[in-house]
Amino acid sequence: MNFEKKRRALITGASTGIGKATALAFAKAGIDVALVSRSQDKLESVAKAAQELGVEAEAFCMDLAEVSQVKSKIQGISDEFGNIDILINNAGIAYTGNLSETPLEDWQEVINLNLTSVFQCMMGILPGMRQQGEGTIINIASIAAKQAFPGWGAYCVSKAGLVSLSQTLAQEERANGIRVIAICPGSVNTEIWDTPKVHANFDRSRMLTPEIVAATILHAVLLPQDAVIQELTIMSNAGVL
Repeated sequence: MNFEKKRRALITGASTGIGKATALAFAKAGIDVALVSRSQDKLESVAKAAQELGVEAEAFCMDLAEVSQVKSKIQGISDEFGNIDILINNAGIAYTGNLSETPLEDWQEVINLNLTSVFQCMMGILPGMRQQGEGTIINIASIAAKQAFPGWGAYCVSKAGLVSLSQTLAQEERANGIRVIAICPGSVNTEIWDTPKVHANFDRSRMLTPEIVAATILHAVLLPQDAVIQELTIMSNAGVL
């Protein structure tokens, strides 16, 4: 008899948008999910929806902006929930403003959440993946990592750094059976456009949906372990809005 190993994923930014859609896509595929974000109520709702699809799902409320605590807290989640096979680093913030007008505090906030917290999440999960001899890490970057947009400097730099971080870790951990993937979506219709530090007037109806991006993430995860999509850009047919 062939018993397939039960897989477990940790997803950050899991209460809304791409993270929520990915959690539900994983649950439908039979992957248990540990859900991380700042909103306990929203996380609990997503966890319940995932449980109703027949998997184990648990909510872990934490603020990834507190970067000095991220590594130890992520390790704690892995210890409590069980060894993590898949890490989806999705949490992040957008920010608009010309570089010359960007306060240092805002710059550091964007870099801390979009880049440094991801680094710390990966460092918290890597020991367990190395011990297992396999694992998949997917970092959600952006088309802004590939194409600079005026007024989006801090965001572009954070996402370009995330792609470079992904490429470097992929090289370093390949021998340990760990795959590291950067996915660069174009504009996605999520709540990020409603946040106070984003000022943009795009046609959101023409953007990618979170579900489309989640399907792409799931496809990358389900590839045989001896294959990897190292980097993937997915765009709306409307192009860059």
